[in-house]
Amino acid sequence: MKRILTCCLTLILSKTMLFGQDIKNQVQSIADQYKAVGVAYVVVKDGKVIMKDALGQSSIENNTPLDVDRHLFRIASISKSFTSTALMQLVEKGKISLDDDFGDLVGFPIRNPRFPDKKITLRMVLSHTSSINDVNGYFELDVINPAKNPNWQKSYNNYEPGAEYQYCNLNFNMAGAVLERLTNVRFDVYIRQQILNPLGLQAGHCVDSLDQTRFASLYAYDSKKDAFEVQPLAYHPRREEISNYVMGESTPIFSPTGGLKISAPDLAQYMMMHMNYGKLGKVKILGKKASQTMQKKVSEKEGYGLALLETNKLIEGQHLVGHTGSAYGLYSSMFFNPKEKYGFVVITNGCVPTSKDGNIALTSEIINLLYNELVK
Repeated sequence: MKRILTCCLTLILSKTMLFGQDIKNQVQSIADQYKAVGVAYVVVKDGKVIMKDALGQSSIENNTPLDVDRHLFRIASISKSFTSTALMQLVEKGKISLDDDFGDLVGFPIRNPRFPDKKITLRMVLSHTSSINDVNGYFELDVINPAKNPNWQKSYNNYEPGAEYQYCNLNFNMAGAVLERLTNVRFDVYIRQQILNPLGLQAGHCVDSLDQTRFASLYAYDSKKDAFEVQPLAYHPRREEISNYVMGESTPIFSPTGGLKISAPDLAQYMMMHMNYGKLGKVKILGKKASQTMQKKVSEKEGYGLALLETNKLIEGQHLVGHTGSAYGLYSSMFFNPKEKYGFVVITNGCVPTSKDGNIALTSEIINLLYNELVK
């Protein structure tokens, strides 16, 4: 009897491994089509991780294989949702309101000069409906401060705040500064203490707080040369700037808009927290109402909420919530269905960036493959 059970278990394990390899082969086929340097992916079904894997290289120069558990990526704009989550914790505690005047929060006037009587709120900033743009840049808050930049007006669009949507990185670097002003805790430290550590995630914004041997190199594709070029600035430690740090002003050093470094499986854990409306197991990061507010679209046309996006275009007929990221050649996607409890994390550290329905074709096609093979 024992021998029969052992044989059955061996057979089941063998079939599972073969199925996993078949999926990996199909992912590899898509990766090859877009010349991906490396791809990491995680699939969640019924609220649990059912598959995680990686293929390709972490470093072309060192010929290092990409390891799904070991390697960390700078995930770019998915980082915005961490900033929004942190601020929503303060909204829950009653320390601020989404309808507060953002200028009062950030410490200098935030007013569109064409609509000086229209208040720009925290909700508008977190939903990209603030009428603020990145024309003057977004690496320093001075670009929009009337006392610091004579061309501050260029940081505003011609439409009324709250009326339209435009994606804007400056919104979230300012939001990170607001977090510091409200808590008197440095941005990266607050995110680590209030979100990352409670969830047990090995991640962070500060390069020197992490094991740098775990960073996956990022590669930008040069179409003229048909080659990939490594992007070392993706993990610039910014030590000198940090040594002269000013709370509530120097915040863009850590890039609340796109600077988090994390592995694909740990990002999936964070995703499951939002999938469960603020909870992961016994750990509560947000209340259900606050989490639902983040996921509810403010911009009807674009489907953007508070750093989380609603879409039914990524997988036809399926309502998903999540975010994408792109920087230094990296492309990342994190999307989930909060009702049916499934989701995907797909990250590449370099590929040919062909677009498909507003998404990078590589990540979009892999997500559809994983849905059809493992979820549907």
